[in-house]
Amino acid sequence: MEVLKIATAGSVDDGKSTLIGRLLYDTKSLTSDKLEAIERSSKQKGYDYLDFSLATDGLVAEREQGITIDVAHIYFSTATKSYIIADTPGHVEYTRNMVTGASTSQAAIILIDARHGVIEQTYRHFFINNLLRIKDVIVAINKMDLVDFSEERYNEIKADFQKLVDKSDYEDQNITFIPVSALKGDNVVEKSTVMSWFKGQTLLEHLEKLDTKDIYNRGKVRFPVQYVIRPKTEEYHDFRGYAGKVYGGEIKVGDEVIVLPSETKSRVKEIYFYDKKFETAARRSSCTITLEDNVNVSRGDMIVKVDELPKVQKQFTATVSWMDAKNLTAGSKYVLQHGVNKVLAKVSSINHKIETDFSGIKSDISSLGMNDIASVSFQLNKPIFFDSFKEHRTNGAFILIDPQSNNTAGAGFIE
Repeated sequence: MEVLKIATAGSVDDGKSTLIGRLLYDTKSLTSDKLEAIERSSKQKGYDYLDFSLATDGLVAEREQGITIDVAHIYFSTATKSYIIADTPGHVEYTRNMVTGASTSQAAIILIDARHGVIEQTYRHFFINNLLRIKDVIVAINKMDLVDFSEERYNEIKADFQKLVDKSDYEDQNITFIPVSALKGDNVVEKSTVMSWFKGQTLLEHLEKLDTKDIYNRGKVRFPVQYVIRPKTEEYHDFRGYAGKVYGGEIKVGDEVIVLPSETKSRVKEIYFYDKKFETAARRSSCTITLEDNVNVSRGDMIVKVDELPKVQKQFTATVSWMDAKNLTAGSKYVLQHGVNKVLAKVSSINHKIETDFSGIKSDISSLGMNDIASVSFQLNKPIFFDSFKEHRTNGAFILIDPQSNNTAGAGFIE
């Protein structure tokens, strides 16, 4: 069964948690005890409706304040697809949480309160989706019940958001607008009877028809070696397999490949899924491959096709989302983890800070604070094999680790 990972984004009180709770309720994904707790809490608060936000706001502070603070992951399934929803906080001080939640997502839902329309936070949410190359973005214009389900208001917000889309440099992005009322259930799972003017799909219908195969980068094959398999049995005493996950394309038996960083050439001899042999390993599949030649391959090496080489360098520039309370400054040193590889990295320069409202850049920056996003240049103690993030989401991303605290200090996307 296909798995679709979705990130949500929206300002405080736009109704993210309510929308997700409605999805869970209408798809009958809530357990009976959870539903009873929601009914009981709603009555205690004097509501004449079910407060579906209680289905996702897990922290005590979230329930007390009625806001989302941390990233919550919610799981549910339909007959055709499984879903993982990252319910991310919307406030500016939680930008790092939004980046974390969206970093592994295949699609995104940006909520807009129909009463307030496109606001500053909407700019930031759309910017982060562009930064992370989220291909499918659903703009859910929520609380339509509070604007009398007005088609005119829907079209106004749609036109305002289109101005943001026009500023984007991501031409392959798909933007879908859906007017919803999460509280009433209109156009979430069931078609709205009071917005007959909207001829599009409901939110769930749209998610069901998203093709997850088209979400990740196609093309250049990247096979980072996670583990070298050497069975200690008489039957397989000569077996030497390399386990990992295929990114970007597919690998076939007979493909001529090169091992990085040694640049040793060979051909794919066998492909295993558990104990069964196959001729082809599709992208995003985990498998074990063997090579025709007895070459030296270790964990952290990368196997690629001979005509699809990545860049192999000791320096690069990346867009960095800073997540640490300790500021990033030029000359600072961190452990840079790229895939399974870890190298020492020095900050050569902070080139400029990027304003997340599409207003441009700010130069003459001496340091980055928590939640800042900037262009930063690095010098490494040894080369890594990488692609730009725009070309390859998996092989173009990394994290920075503070060597003293061992905290994840930032996330980077290679330019």
